[in-house]
Amino acid sequence: MKLVKFLAFTLGAAVTFSSCRNNDSGDDDPTPVVETVLSGVQTSSKTLTNDKVWTLKGYVYFPEGTTLTIQEGTVIKSDVTEKGALIIERGAKIFATGTAQKPIVFTSGKPAGQRNPGDWGGIILLGRAKTNRTTEPQIEGGVGRYYGGNDDNDNSGILKYVRIEYAGIAAQPNSEINALTCGGVGRGTVIDHVMTSFANDDAFEFFGGTVSPTYLVAYATADDDFDFDFGYTGTLQYAVALRRPDFVDPGDAGNGVECDNDGNGTNATPRTHPVLSNVTIIGPNAAAGTLANHNYGNRWRRATNFTFVNSILLGNQKGGFSIESAAAYNDYNNETSKWKNNIVFAVAKPFVLDSAASRVVTGNKYGADPLSSADRAAMINEGIAALTAKATGAGQFNVVAANADAVGLTDPFNFANPNFLPKTGSEPLKGTFQAATGIKTETFRGAFGTDNWIAGWTNFNPGQQAY
Repeated sequence: MKLVKFLAFTLGAAVTFSSCRNNDSGDDDPTPVVETVLSGVQTSSKTLTNDKVWTLKGYVYFPEGTTLTIQEGTVIKSDVTEKGALIIERGAKIFATGTAQKPIVFTSGKPAGQRNPGDWGGIILLGRAKTNRTTEPQIEGGVGRYYGGNDDNDNSGILKYVRIEYAGIAAQPNSEINALTCGGVGRGTVIDHVMTSFANDDAFEFFGGTVSPTYLVAYATADDDFDFDFGYTGTLQYAVALRRPDFVDPGDAGNGVECDNDGNGTNATPRTHPVLSNVTIIGPNAAAGTLANHNYGNRWRRATNFTFVNSILLGNQKGGFSIESAAAYNDYNNETSKWKNNIVFAVAKPFVLDSAASRVVTGNKYGADPLSSADRAAMINEGIAALTAKATGAGQFNVVAANADAVGLTDPFNFANPNFLPKTGSEPLKGTFQAATGIKTETFRGAFGTDNWIAGWTNFNPGQQAY
């Protein structure tokens, strides 16, 4: 006879399935307790083993002093009715260390063929590194937790060889959980070889902090692939984003990079200043069925600083390199911000400037607002001409490609099996590498040279994957 007992814990977070067997002699032959569901606040450290499929039921919190360890090859799904999210709070750690052969996968709880963007929340890491907020900020997404501090070396653990699929939910207007959200995460944290796919908001968003990821993949993102805010000052090297023409946020513009000092464009310190090198951002390139909200490759706005070098913007729908706000343009013009040794081809135009920045460029010669539509268009065109002249001038080493093929990537628009490697002798393998603090010197532009580092652990068709 087999006796099965079901025990549900409301705080501790796990639904536990335990069983014991009785034989004819009356001796019990108990089987080990198997924890498969996590929910609520965890009161102790946990290890998720790869011999089970784990489920997140609602918001799952690991508070200060706890550790979540995840074995290579483990699959973590979300409950279908109570959409899950994983929150690693300040002082807690996650050690999710997969391998190229056995990546760790966070995904929808729905079966193959039925998964959709926004089937669950995503992963939130919170740390004690600096932000530019004067009061302790609460992370977006309705999770009710705070982040930030004064320890830029703070360590939230490791995410390595991890896939995050079908994440991203809006807890409330303008307060979403992204596929991976980092709030005040310090440089002691390792984020390396992480892929997001079909994120219903941003793929990767960084609010303050100094964490410096490497080898990131953003595929089929609704909103922004890489979003920086609130004084983020880390580095990002080796990253690729591939946008699908038929998928974008219907209520917002989807960009490869979106970056702000803060939502109001103040000069709060530390100023947001991501350093990005060897990044490839691929837009829909006006493919059939391209939706209207696909936007820019780079969108630098609201008084942000930036360093974007040794990279490729290809096929972005409305523009490649865009600066918005007078403060952001002034800091680019005086080279506090840098945009060098890049290759750009955009469907509409390679360079874009908004009216606020254009007014600075033109010395306010068009007068105060309100301007006529003709004067505003003339002012912006003059501003874009000045931006183009600077970006393509001596010492900048930027290349404007004549068309998508001239960029020189092997098969970048193949959504089933993309090949982002440069062709032999192509433009990405030429040029003078631009050094920057915290990045490794390479001999190529874009995310790839001869090493196809996405091989083996990524999945560009997760909707049909059996888990």
